[in-house]
Amino acid sequence: MEDRRAKISRAAGILRPNVHFRLLGFVPLAFFVIQAVHYWKINELGHMLWMCNIGNLLLAIGLFLEHSVLIRVATLWMIPGFVVWVVYVVAAWGIFFSSTLAHAGGLIVGLIAVRRARMDSFAWLYAFGWYLVIQIVSRFATASELNVNVSQQIQTGWEQMFSAYWQFWSILTIGVALSLWMVGLIFQRLFPEPVPKVNYQSSSLS
Repeated sequence: MEDRRAKISRAAGILRPNVHFRLLGFVPLAFFVIQAVHYWKINELGHMLWMCNIGNLLLAIGLFLEHSVLIRVATLWMIPGFVVWVVYVVAAWGIFFSSTLAHAGGLIVGLIAVRRARMDSFAWLYAFGWYLVIQIVSRFATASELNVNVSQQIQTGWEQMFSAYWQFWSILTIGVALSLWMVGLIFQRLFPEPVPKVNYQSSSLS
């Protein structure tokens, strides 16, 4: 009975109960709240739907529920989110406390969490699906001038390369898929899922 429950839990992405692991969820949740307060003060809460920001909330939920799929998806997105943050935010505007917590802090917590949740070969697909969902939500729920998750218009600086948004979006989407696949592959090598033990005593010869 216990083995059957364990198999069902693994299939659903549920980890074995660990109180300390769940408490870790308060850290990315705090990062999310601090970032939300920052954007609330400047009346730009729509920025909370950027993948790196909403990823902290997803990571917190994954930790609270000890759900490996949510942890994997959130952590996968911390890598491209961190790179985009450095290139488009830090390089242009400098380092801000709340933004640093959300990106650098979220990445650190994600790496700690994925050491226990491990990584499988399908995580990047879930991460890509999550991206498409959040991008659609961003397009209809945020102001166009914010261009959250590049869901409204061509990213500034790329206008000369594309004559229409759909062209930019197509190349961006392909690039996102490839990036997530590569990051997922690296994580899978670093944090592979344990090989299930085979109970030869319970098996029968045919």
